[in-house]
Amino acid sequence: MLYEAWLTLTVIGLCFSSLIFTRFSPDIIMMGAVTILFLSGVLTTEEALRGFSNEGMITVAVLYVVASGLQETGTISWLCGSLLGRPPSVSNAQFRLMSPVAVLSAFLNNTPVVAMFIPLVSSWARNNGLHVSQLMIPLSYAAIIGGACTLIGSSTNLIINSMLVKNNPELGLAMFDLAWVGVPCVFAVIGFMVLFGQKLLPKHGSVGQDLKDVRQYSVEMMVTAESTICGRTIDQAGLRNLPGMYLVSIERDGETSSSVGPHHQLKGNDRLMFVGDVESVIDLKKIRGIELIAEEDRHFMNQTVQRSMVEVVVSENCPLIGKTIRDSRFRTHYNAAIIAVARHGSHLKQKIGDIVLNPGDTLLLDARENFLEQQRFSKDFLLTSQIKDSRVVRHNLSIVSLMILAGVVLTVSFQWLSMLQASMLGAGLMLITRCTTSVVARKSIDYQVLIVIAASIALGTAVEKTGLATLIAEKLIGFSGSQPMLALAMVFIATAIFTSILSNTAAAVVLFPIAMASAETLGVNPMPFVITLMIAATASFATPIGYQTNLMVYGPGGYRFSDYLKTGVPLTILVFIITLSIVPIVWPL
Repeated sequence: MLYEAWLTLTVIGLCFSSLIFTRFSPDIIMMGAVTILFLSGVLTTEEALRGFSNEGMITVAVLYVVASGLQETGTISWLCGSLLGRPPSVSNAQFRLMSPVAVLSAFLNNTPVVAMFIPLVSSWARNNGLHVSQLMIPLSYAAIIGGACTLIGSSTNLIINSMLVKNNPELGLAMFDLAWVGVPCVFAVIGFMVLFGQKLLPKHGSVGQDLKDVRQYSVEMMVTAESTICGRTIDQAGLRNLPGMYLVSIERDGETSSSVGPHHQLKGNDRLMFVGDVESVIDLKKIRGIELIAEEDRHFMNQTVQRSMVEVVVSENCPLIGKTIRDSRFRTHYNAAIIAVARHGSHLKQKIGDIVLNPGDTLLLDARENFLEQQRFSKDFLLTSQIKDSRVVRHNLSIVSLMILAGVVLTVSFQWLSMLQASMLGAGLMLITRCTTSVVARKSIDYQVLIVIAASIALGTAVEKTGLATLIAEKLIGFSGSQPMLALAMVFIATAIFTSILSNTAAAVVLFPIAMASAETLGVNPMPFVITLMIAATASFATPIGYQTNLMVYGPGGYRFSDYLKTGVPLTILVFIITLSIVPIVWPL
C-alpha cells in the first residue's frame, strides 16, 4: 500500500508538472496519468472509468445542451445587453460580471450558473472588444466564492453539515451562518480580481480586430414596427461603437440621413445601413428589434427551415452580372437571399437592392444548409464557404428557452429534482421545442472538459484508495501540536491542498473526521474546525481540476495550468487570512 501511495504521488506530481510546463492538451495529460495508475494496478477497471459515469460529469455535458438552446434563440445576447451592459474598462467588466454571479451562486448550484454565463461572456467580450481570457476565470471564481455564503450554496456545505449533524445533532448550521465568513470573502475575491486580475490574467481570445478583415460588407437592417428599441436613441439601442461595424446612414420615409449621431432616435421601419466585417454581420443578426433586409426575400428569410450564412465570390461566368440585386431574382436562381455585399474593401452606399453585381464581388447569403452541396461545382461562383456559428437566431423562441432555464433552476432550488434530472429534462425540452437541434446540441458539448473531469475523478480515487490523503492530512494537522489556532490553520491548508487534487467533496469527506478528532484532542469547540473546513473546501482557486467550474472555463478562456496558479494561490492565501481572522471570533475556540 505504501508503494502504491508513493507511485500515486509521483504520477500526480508529473501530471501537474506537465500541465504547468508543457503545451500538451490537458485531457491527454490527465488520461495519461490515469493510464499509468491503471496499468500499474493502483486503479481497477471500474475505478479508472468511474469518472465517465459520474453524475457531475454527465450533468455538465447535459448543461451544454441547455446552454446551446439559450444561444440559438438569442437569449444569451439579450441577457448580455440587459444584465451586463457596456463596461468602460476591463476592471469594470469584471465587477459587473462577478457581482451577479456571486449572488446567484449563493442560492443556486454554481454549475448551471457558469454553464449559462460561458456563452454569454464570450458574446459580451466580442461585442465590447474585451479579452475573453480576462473574464472566464473571474466568472468561475465568483461562482465558487458565492457558494461559500449559504448552506445551500455548495453541495460540499450540505455534505459536511449532514456529517456534523450525524455526529453532533445539536451543532447543525442554519441557512446563513456561513455568511459571517462567506460575504467578506466575496468582497475580497471580487476586489482582488478587479484590482489585480487585469495584470495576472493572460490577454488573448480578443474579439477586437487584430487583423482587419479587408472585406467590408454593406448590410441593410430594418427596425421592426413592434420593436422595443423604437423610441430609443442609437446609443441606448446598443447600435453605436459596435466592434468591426459602424452605422453609415438611416433612411426614414424615403429620406436618407448620413449624419447619424448617438442621440438620433429610432422609429419603426427605419432602414439602417451598416458597413463592417462578417463577424459583425453575424452579431447584428442576433440583436432583437432589427431584422435583415433582403428585398423581396423577406418571406424566405422568415421560414423555419435550417439555414445559415454562406460567403460566395461572384465569377465572370455568373449570368446575373450587370444586373441589380433587385432585378437579378437571386433567390429564384439559387434559393438563397443576399444580405450583404463586399467589393474590394470599398464602402457601397446604395441600398442592397440597387447594387449592380460585378465579377469578384463577395456576397453574404442567407441560404439553406444544402446550398454548399448544390453549388460546389457551379461555375457561377469562384469560392463558396459556410460561416461558422451563423445559423438563424430563433428570437420567437427566446421566451421558451428562458422559461426552460428558469424551470431547471427552480426545480433544483426547491429540491424537486436532482441537478442531473433537472438538466436532462431541460435539455430534452430544448430539443422538443426546437430551441436547439440535435446537430447543434452534439457540437455544443466540450468533450475535452468532460474527459478532464472524468480523469480527475479517477486520480482522486487513487489518492483516497492508497491512503495518501489520510497520511498527508494527519501529518499536516499533527504538526500543530497543542496549539488550537495552528491546528485550525493546518485544517485549512490540508483541505486547500487536497481540494486542488481531489474533488472538493472528496477532500471534505477525508478531512472531516481528522478535523473533528483534532478538536476533540485539543478539547476545544469543533465548530471553528467545521466552518474552516467548509470554506477551504469551497474556495478552490489554485488549479483547474480543483473545482468543476474551473474546468468548464479552461477551454473557452484558452488558459494554461499556470494561469490558475498566478491568480488562485494569492486568492487562497487571502481567503485563508480572512477565515482565520473571523472564525475564532464568531465561533470561539
